[in-house]
Amino acid sequence: MSEELIELEEEEFTSQLTTPVLKRIGGLLLPHWQWVVGFLLTIAIVSGLDAYFTYVNKQFIDEGIALGDKDRLMFLATIYGGLILVQAAAVFIFIYLAGVLGERIQYDLRKALFNHLQDLSLSYYAQNAVGRLIARVTSDTGRVSDLLTWGIVDSTWAVMNIISSTIFMAIINWRLALIVLTIIPIMAYVAIEFRKKILAEFRVSRRANSKITGAFNESFQGTRVTKALGREDENTREFQGLTAKMYNASYRAAWLSALFLPTVQIIAALALGVIVGYGGNQISIGLMTIGGIQAFVSYLTFMMWPIQDLARVYAEMQHSIASAERIFKLVDTPPEVHNRGDALEAKTLLGEIEFDHVDFFYEDRKSVLTDFTLKVNPGEMIALVGPTGGGKSTIVNLLCRFYEPSKGVIRINGMDYMDYKLETIHNKIGIVLQTPHLFSGTVRDNIRYGRLEASDAEVEEAAKISGAHDFIAAGLEKGYEQNVGESGNLLSVGQKQLISLARAVLAKPELFIMDEATSSVDTLTEALIQRGMEALMKGRTSFVIAHRLSTIRRANRILVIEDGKIAEQGSHAELLRLRGHYYRLYTQQFRHQLEVAYGVAEESEGTSNDEEVISSEAMAAD
Repeated sequence: MSEELIELEEEEFTSQLTTPVLKRIGGLLLPHWQWVVGFLLTIAIVSGLDAYFTYVNKQFIDEGIALGDKDRLMFLATIYGGLILVQAAAVFIFIYLAGVLGERIQYDLRKALFNHLQDLSLSYYAQNAVGRLIARVTSDTGRVSDLLTWGIVDSTWAVMNIISSTIFMAIINWRLALIVLTIIPIMAYVAIEFRKKILAEFRVSRRANSKITGAFNESFQGTRVTKALGREDENTREFQGLTAKMYNASYRAAWLSALFLPTVQIIAALALGVIVGYGGNQISIGLMTIGGIQAFVSYLTFMMWPIQDLARVYAEMQHSIASAERIFKLVDTPPEVHNRGDALEAKTLLGEIEFDHVDFFYEDRKSVLTDFTLKVNPGEMIALVGPTGGGKSTIVNLLCRFYEPSKGVIRINGMDYMDYKLETIHNKIGIVLQTPHLFSGTVRDNIRYGRLEASDAEVEEAAKISGAHDFIAAGLEKGYEQNVGESGNLLSVGQKQLISLARAVLAKPELFIMDEATSSVDTLTEALIQRGMEALMKGRTSFVIAHRLSTIRRANRILVIEDGKIAEQGSHAELLRLRGHYYRLYTQQFRHQLEVAYGVAEESEGTSNDEEVISSEAMAAD
């Protein structure tokens, strides 16, 4: 909102797996439990077969190769080949199931977030950066989805591999299996600690990279200002500081990553030495075979990767938990503006509108409106003027019920407007903003956004009333089927404003609001918008926030808003005669024309109609 700048602070989360968070994360899986059971079973099969293949290799050595038994070798090879096919099928199934489950969870989360965002009040968007909300819907949902699919896949595979390997080692030699198992907690501890430290450095690096990206963006967009103010050297020093921070963090992360694997390998080598030493002794006394030793070595090597996977999943889980907490916090945020339990349909907004001793303030901010009282008759055009921050936009935002009064009552047709259903109020209001927003699609689609069931003929009629038809039909190659681009970036500001006005015309609102809609357009477009406004305002109550005072001379009442109060009110002529706040605003804006009217400056040839009007107004006021 233009009148209030609200400081946006990033949320901090602990990344701790608490019971409530765990329950909510697990609850995301409940609607899809069949898929979860399916891929868990197939993962168990795959990991069990991985361990069994190593045992079969032992049998190849001890029962086939060592004894020269070709029939046994052929039998084992047949079993091996058959199980390979079973494992391949299981791998296909669990990857497919995990992929589909991930997409379903992500779909559920994005749908829930998007639907909830539609219900949240305007104040929420004023207090939260758009980029932050986009991150919730995109990256955060992706992280949670990955945790509940590939995180479970990797964790289950790792645990099952360790369990199945342990079982087969115990079958071969339970004493040596116990010795090997003492090494596993050490390897797991080392892996987890390394991952935690590496992750911490990567976080620092990513934060620095984000700042570098922002610095690049600001530098490119503000090149003119930078050169005009001679800020190149200072910008360079700031940028060097950011890059140095990122370099140092990335260096530490790279160093730890390089150190991690050799450390694990050294521990594994020590365990391997124990296996070879103890196993060799067992062979000498006939309690183990060469194939058994080879199997133990394979199982030890085999278990290194699951341990590393568990460490990686544990480290990434912290990210995912924080993402889940951010998602849940957003989903749990209640709309500040919502329907009461017994809310009624607002059949019409054409009756009297009353602000009854209304106060309003933003959270943790000073009061914007103080004891504001106003009665508006049906069909009246109310213009709001005054300095920036005076409360003009707040008045219309309250009227639209984007916000609600902190104190006092707003009545429509004699009833507190909070007793009406919110959606029935919004459906009867048409708004044209200072910065018009168009959606990706055609011109026709954007106009029809005002009333989706409108026919093509109604769309074009609305464009004619608003003054947009001529430039659409004659100025655009594809006419109404012309694509406007993202946010309407293929059109000029004036063209977007006319389309926005056509959209409001099509909606047939009972209450019409213009928020400085002509402040950024040329004189010709202003005249077209003014004509469209006059057509739209007939028979409707309207509020106009004006930057160009020439657009509100026909208003029934002009309110000068300063410091959240009505400093002056009256018609254009009455306020000029009063020679107060409005008079000063008006004369400041049209000083040159007034100088010409009073003969202070020499009148140029071909005085415009506007100048003649201003002259007559000034004379009358005098």
